[in-house]
Amino acid sequence: MSNRDKLKHLFMDIFILAEADFRFDLKREDVVTWDSLGTVSMAVGVQETFGYHFTPEEAMGVNGVQDIIRILESKGISFSE
Repeated sequence: MSNRDKLKHLFMDIFILAEADFRFDLKREDVVTWDSLGTVSMAVGVQETFGYHFTPEEAMGVNGVQDIIRILESKGISFSE
């Protein structure tokens, strides 16, 4: 499974999204279930899935899927198709 697919499924599980509702340009305001607990769950999920531990500042600064991809790519985790 590609890293893009892993991230997609992580978001679908954490934020209770149907596959048709997921987009790689999703922002926090697009997801009604993305609250502070969702942010923590997302950070834990990223650590479990990709092995990267967000700092609290990074986690709170994430405003969309692209922010997560940008941070992970800066740590050498590829999201190229």
